[in-house]
Amino acid sequence: MKKDIHPKNYRMVVFKDLSNEYTFITRSTVATREKIQLDGVEYPLVKIEISNTSHPFFTGKLKLLDMAGRVDKFNRRFGKHLEKKAQK
Repeated sequence: MKKDIHPKNYRMVVFKDLSNEYTFITRSTVATREKIQLDGVEYPLVKIEISNTSHPFFTGKLKLLDMAGRVDKFNRRFGKHLEKKAQK
């Protein structure tokens, strides 16, 4: 293995699932500006939109997760086209 090619700034980081507020701690080198206090210790915070606790494949539940307004954006772009098809 080559020396000095792996990052040296591994540290404990909290990842937070925004859809269900689930948090977990793991080691990471990800850069973040936000911090969170957990169990009396301050950790860097990384916000994620989906994790194994909210993903339909792992939960077995199908739910629409639209964090960035993707469905609304689609309807605005293609709504007129869909209405024309429905009229035919």
